[in-house]
Amino acid sequence: MTSERRVLVHPDAASLEASVAARFLTKVIDLLDEHETIDVCLTGGSTGIAVLAAVAQNPAREGVDWTRVAFWWGDERYLPRGDADRNETQAHLALLDHLALPPENLHAFPAPGEHATIDDAADAYAAELGDIVFDITFLGVGPDGHVASLFPDHPTVLESVKKVVAETASPKPPPERLSLTLPVINASERIWLVLAGADKAGALGLALADANVASVPVAGVRGRKRTVFFVDQDAAAEVPEGLIDRERYWTAKDES
Repeated sequence: MTSERRVLVHPDAASLEASVAARFLTKVIDLLDEHETIDVCLTGGSTGIAVLAAVAQNPAREGVDWTRVAFWWGDERYLPRGDADRNETQAHLALLDHLALPPENLHAFPAPGEHATIDDAADAYAAELGDIVFDITFLGVGPDGHVASLFPDHPTVLESVKKVVAETASPKPPPERLSLTLPVINASERIWLVLAGADKAGALGLALADANVASVPVAGVRGRKRTVFFVDQDAAAEVPEGLIDRERYWTAKDES
């Protein structure tokens, strides 16, 4: 078992999204050969949702028994069900509505009105999560280095006891959000971070330089088996050459 970090560079955002989608499908098929069920944690953001759309467009998705795949989310905007800005809503439109998924396989974060307070909502999701360990966790990265809804210099970044936290003062709207904590994220077998654009280069460079986690949350992300940064050429601008894997693909066996 290794916790190494790798950087895989793609020429542009479109090839990045298609490649990650293809690799995801290959890995899901491989995991389902080994396990009865698997758990996947999704992210939001433009690139994260574009990857899901690329999965939906890939013919290989027809070869997956999706009834054996459970989906969770790394964070959520605390907005009503069906709101266009919820990660859940966007994921459904991009991919989930195209799959034969039983309702019990979908584990969305609570919405306002379902619990007395946002803190109660966080506790409810933590209870639903239980001791689940994600086989694959997708993450996006903000230009400021945030992951999920763990923002720089917010106390939630260093939370080590709770599994789920309520963020009530997000620096980007909406202010109220729910998020998994770093210990839960880092318990994942594999973490796949997907970044595109020159505005992400600084955050990626700091992450790989092991910057202070409190100020650069992505620097604290490290999966149990593998942590891979899938990036386009623009996002790789500040990555040390020695950390870049110039191979475009590797096999599911290598990924394990």
